[in-house]
Amino acid sequence: MDSRFDLNGTELGAKLGKRFANVSVGIKGSSLPKVTQELVSLRASQLNGCGFCVDAHAKDLAAAGEPAVRVNLVAAWRESTVFTEAEQAALALAEEGSRIVDAHQGVSDETWALVRKHYDDDQVAALVYLVAMINAANRLLVITHTKGGSYQAGTFDAN
Repeated sequence: MDSRFDLNGTELGAKLGKRFANVSVGIKGSSLPKVTQELVSLRASQLNGCGFCVDAHAKDLAAAGEPAVRVNLVAAWRESTVFTEAEQAALALAEEGSRIVDAHQGVSDETWALVRKHYDDDQVAALVYLVAMINAANRLLVITHTKGGSYQAGTFDAN
């Protein structure tokens, strides 16, 4: 099935898309490690079933030199030994922040304490915005049936 709609195909869509992208530029420019950003984006995208975003973030991780075992184990990060404690805290935040409807408590105090242990204030701000933005991006692309498979690594870095 082809994409239902080109979100950037109208003047308003393009205008909103640029504002949306500007938040992502701010996150990318933060001190939050790039690999952590990609791991979080990949995990949220897996949970939300966004084929385009899973494709993009897996390819960007591979292009950044991440070993296949780390990319492949993101979906089962709790059952693996290849992620640091800081990355595990970020992945837990990604899951709990993405599953608000399923986890009525939202982000648990335990996860929040782990995030605060490993990240400074600017990095926490970047993480929180990243979780919100990747969830929004997932929803935009799932609604419009934007499929995965054609993403070229580094495309988001060029924007």
